[in-house]
Amino acid sequence: MPPAPLRTRFAPSPTGDLHLGGLLCALVSFALARASGGAFVLRMEDLDAPRVVEGSAARIEADLARLGLAWDEPAPDGRGAHAPYTQSARGALYEAALATLGELTYPCDCSRSELLAASAPHAGEERVYPGTCRDKDPARAMRRPPARRLRVPEGSVVEVVDLAAGPLRQDVGREVGDFVLRRGDGVFSYQLACALDDHAMAIDLVVRGRDLLASTPRQRLLGRLLGARRPPRTLHLPLLVNAAGER
Repeated sequence: MPPAPLRTRFAPSPTGDLHLGGLLCALVSFALARASGGAFVLRMEDLDAPRVVEGSAARIEADLARLGLAWDEPAPDGRGAHAPYTQSARGALYEAALATLGELTYPCDCSRSELLAASAPHAGEERVYPGTCRDKDPARAMRRPPARRLRVPEGSVVEVVDLAAGPLRQDVGREVGDFVLRRGDGVFSYQLACALDDHAMAIDLVVRGRDLLASTPRQRLLGRLLGARRPPRTLHLPLLVNAAGER
């Protein structure tokens, strides 16, 4: 485990009520923070406004409190050393990151159907962006509001040793390709927001579900490009499933 005391976080998306998988992540994060004499941070990842359910954040907070999983940040009034703790209020931080990345980003006006037709994932892999807009003139007329992609530097190999899943090595450019930092509708990506917030909030250990393990190399790469001092360690828990293997 990383050295104590640990700053951990639980970062649910308020798109519904707290589910068992989320509760498990919250419980492990809380227990490790308490056992190490550290701090447990609650952050709401509400960037995708159309999916946010009114009242969901309050119900998640109420459930955590009812179960005794008291967070140290934010305070009841929302304040704290790393406020705001709601991603929809942190847009200026994400905009600044895009500006810092500068020429490592470019506009992409590919449609979803074009991307589906241009690439096909191998079994167990994500769909790799084929680089359609990578070398196009960024001043050209756009057919639709463009997304903003990271121009992944050649040789961007990331090695991670997850505390539950073990070693992971990923050549981000070859296995993922240039990934989205901000969608065409202006919504910042999970990869960018999560990487920045975990760094800005000084998180030592990220506990989340195994389905998000593949996101770790992209977030490590972003941290590296943005000058993060050190990445948080990760602990990706196996998914909770029923007897039929369903989540």
